[in-house]
Amino acid sequence: MKRFFSSILLVFIISISSQAQYTTLNAHSHNDYEQQTPFMLAYNAHFGSIEADIWAVNGDLFVAHNKSDIKAEKLLDSLYIQPIVRLFRKNSGKAWNDHPSTFQLMIDLKTAFEPTLSLLVEKLKKYPDVFDSNQNNNAIRVVITGNRPDPSGFSKYPLFIWFDGNVTLKYDNQQLKRIALYSENLANFTTWKGKEPMLEKEEMRIKQVIDSVHGLNKKIRFWNAPDDAFAWKTLMNLKVDYINTDHIQELSTYLQNQ
Repeated sequence: MKRFFSSILLVFIISISSQAQYTTLNAHSHNDYEQQTPFMLAYNAHFGSIEADIWAVNGDLFVAHNKSDIKAEKLLDSLYIQPIVRLFRKNSGKAWNDHPSTFQLMIDLKTAFEPTLSLLVEKLKKYPDVFDSNQNNNAIRVVITGNRPDPSGFSKYPLFIWFDGNVTLKYDNQQLKRIALYSENLANFTTWKGKEPMLEKEEMRIKQVIDSVHGLNKKIRFWNAPDDAFAWKTLMNLKVDYINTDHIQELSTYLQNQ
């Protein structure tokens, strides 16, 4: 009898430990620059992923969703790069002085990948202690999405530049090494709007996509997804790695209360 209960306890422990433990490191601040306090709100919440859209204009990089929103003071340098560098160096080479983890900075290229990506590389390579994992294991991972180069061109860029994957593309082994995660439009797989449970056939379709990405030992994020507690819970149950949100404080509170 004692052996029986010990076996039951072991199965229970294994079951609990195998469940995904979500924290704010699983949160992605979508269009972060549109927050009242860009970068710092998500950073202070210990978000694991922060996104900024950039435009190359007159030799510099501006942060905006649309070209008409570009303003002289909204530079990638002032809103993201310099604050990250200052905090990183203040924390002795770490993202946070009270947390061992780091985060990824996802850069959505709104203008053509060239010259946009080369301009970004020139800015980041000034701070290898912050953005290059070959120099610092705690370095910020910079992930390129939006107007990415063809996978055959990944190797033209420094190893501290990573890329967002696309499930419709096939990558060779070397290209796959440069993929940090996969981001997909949820609407391509389901009509679900987050107000009720997902249709079973659509849930199975999404699970297949998630499983295929996890089979490559990569993480996945869905954008254009419903953005409330019911939706967050649904995506977590499906084992989506990064929960996309425009509601930083609300998702932070939700995850902390799990």
